[in-house]
Amino acid sequence: MNNFQKQDALDYHSQGRPGKIEVIPTKPYSTQRDLTLAYSPGVAEPCLEIEKNPEDAYKYTAKGNLVAVISNGTAVLGLGDIGALAGKPVMEGKGLLFKIFADIDVFDIEVDTKNVDEFVNTVKNIACTFGGINLEDIKSPECFEIERRLKAELNIPLMHDDQHGTAIISSAGLMNAVEVSGKKLSEVKLVVNGAGASAISCSKLYIAIGVKKENIVMVDSKGVITDDRTDLDEHKKFFATARKDVKTLAEAMKGADVFVGLSKGNILNKEMVQSMAPNCIVFALANPTPEISYEDAIAARPDVIVATGRSDNPNQVNNVLGFPFIFRGALDVRANCINEEMKLAAVKAIADLAKEPVPDYVNLAYGSKNLSFGADYIIPKPIDNRLISTVSPAVAKAAMDSGVAAHKITDWEAYKTELDNRLGKDNRLMRSLVNKAKTNPKRVVFGEANNYKILKAAQMVRDEGIAKPILLGNKEKISRLMKEHHLDLNEIQIIDPFDNENEALRNDYAEVLWKKRQRKGLTLYDCRRKMTERNYFGAMMVETGAADAMISGLTRKYSAPVIPAIQCIGVADGHSRLAGLYMIITKRGPFFFADCTMNVDPTTEELVEITTLTAKTVKQFNIVPRIAMLSYTNFGSSDGELPNKVQKAVKILHKDFPGLIVDGDLQANFALNNRLLKEEFSFSSLVDKDVNTLIFPNLSSANIAYKLMQELGGAEAIGPILMGLKKPVHVLQLGSSVREIVNMVTIAVVDAQNKK
Repeated sequence: MNNFQKQDALDYHSQGRPGKIEVIPTKPYSTQRDLTLAYSPGVAEPCLEIEKNPEDAYKYTAKGNLVAVISNGTAVLGLGDIGALAGKPVMEGKGLLFKIFADIDVFDIEVDTKNVDEFVNTVKNIACTFGGINLEDIKSPECFEIERRLKAELNIPLMHDDQHGTAIISSAGLMNAVEVSGKKLSEVKLVVNGAGASAISCSKLYIAIGVKKENIVMVDSKGVITDDRTDLDEHKKFFATARKDVKTLAEAMKGADVFVGLSKGNILNKEMVQSMAPNCIVFALANPTPEISYEDAIAARPDVIVATGRSDNPNQVNNVLGFPFIFRGALDVRANCINEEMKLAAVKAIADLAKEPVPDYVNLAYGSKNLSFGADYIIPKPIDNRLISTVSPAVAKAAMDSGVAAHKITDWEAYKTELDNRLGKDNRLMRSLVNKAKTNPKRVVFGEANNYKILKAAQMVRDEGIAKPILLGNKEKISRLMKEHHLDLNEIQIIDPFDNENEALRNDYAEVLWKKRQRKGLTLYDCRRKMTERNYFGAMMVETGAADAMISGLTRKYSAPVIPAIQCIGVADGHSRLAGLYMIITKRGPFFFADCTMNVDPTTEELVEITTLTAKTVKQFNIVPRIAMLSYTNFGSSDGELPNKVQKAVKILHKDFPGLIVDGDLQANFALNNRLLKEEFSFSSLVDKDVNTLIFPNLSSANIAYKLMQELGGAEAIGPILMGLKKPVHVLQLGSSVREIVNMVTIAVVDAQNKK
């Protein structure tokens, strides 16, 4: 990371509440009665029950959903032996992943000892607190002994993820890659570069899925591990080859079917890949720099199947595909260990999921119309929501079948539904849109670059590959802000519309605008004067193709960038107006509120157009709009100007857009509670359809609703998304945060991709 990114990482961890995780109460605590039940004297009752029956700890405490992430900091990521305390941010991060992917609570525990006996005794003495233990970042060979002893002495699920996580995911990928290549696991010749904990565990699991031990050649820093070497520990000796014709990695690669790299970057070259057998497989899993880059491997030969540990390449081998869901399944059946049967069940479930049709939201996230099983898709994507309801049940069933489960699941469909409901749907759409933006980042012009928040957001979207920023503003002021706030904006284009060096460009833009507006009250002089204003200049950059989208509105009223956008770009064909949409991110998933910004008191016909604009926009996010037209009445329960216009709009929509899922007039509670709707209005076309789009009857109600959701409901409001322009211009809320600006840039990029 460069110095600026390092500061971002430090700020992320330190700003607000330090760290990444917290403890949140799960029971009421607001009254004296609550506190009496929670602590003294009420807490004595569950204590006495657990004393009589220790298994009741799962009934009365959080033990059954609590995992310890435990490390001594001797092998932290790529940092090595940095110590227990220095490794704490990584352990907190692992806890965050457990929570967001599988709803598992975590306490991270850093044990400050390198002594195996001390470490094992510490973990044994605290193990009764937890439902499971995830060992993390412990160096080899001590990690093997620690895991072996703890598995033998504890009766809860335990796994050293550095050993088994990569083994499980890469095994799933290997099964599918071998199938795609037309080969058989029992026949492939496999080279493993690296001989640490991960390499040893991966190789053992490869044998378990069908690779023959005699077909594996393992290479460490001294060369091929052969049976005549005298410097081998017991773990390396297990993989020592009797072959005498190979001593180096280059020699081992000749004729090999598979390469698995678990070592360091850039040690494999094109010539080595070219020396492999036809239809070869390369898993270059060193991170962040693979043993060979994806591009070089593909360039070396067209028949190769490549996987890496990187998210910007196809076939990412990512441990997050496994450990959250393995522990979820193990906890849910109260398994007393994580055995080989459970790991193999996870391998097969992950491999099989890659062969299923890919959901639209995954395709959207990766900029694809149809990801499908094959050379570029042998492993599911980490954002695939089906992982929890696919891998966890497979692991749970394997635990039951192998006799290590204390709790039995009988209704598997109900269990899968419970798993799906655990996660909520609060941030999946935004993650998908970010990934989609990264597949084809667009040029976004920022109309207010004389502002720190804008500059910070520009740096972030540039660094994350979301967009290619163009900054409009005073260069001296921007430079001063960069220095004051330690921002890295090198290689980002900065344009000052007022600068003399841009006079010719201003005049060109003014000519274009004048041709558009000369019969609408603007003179050429007016147009030239407007081109010194950044919102006009930026909008004209989008209109002429010098930029793909524009973001503005942080420091000025909403109309300031909207009017230039209308005059320079114009309303989209088939529409007569603009409308504003907010994406409200909730635990129930995203909801879309319209019109929140543009039309004060829309007529019936205007409501119809707002609805069709909104439906079109929601569909761009690969979501089927299910629309409720809101009012203070339900299906004509009261007469009035407002409900009458909503009813008329619904009739027009039903007649002219029969494929649209829409109904009203409806009160908000009936729109959002399908049980109520079904009980009282079973005739509605929204029955048994979860509404995700709300059309408000006027600007006041829409604006009030989204701000109440934001402030009282704790929802994240992303927007306003400006709908109805020919080309993308999006307006920020006054005083938006950096995060909100980045979200809007992401929306603008996806909008530009769709409009292209």
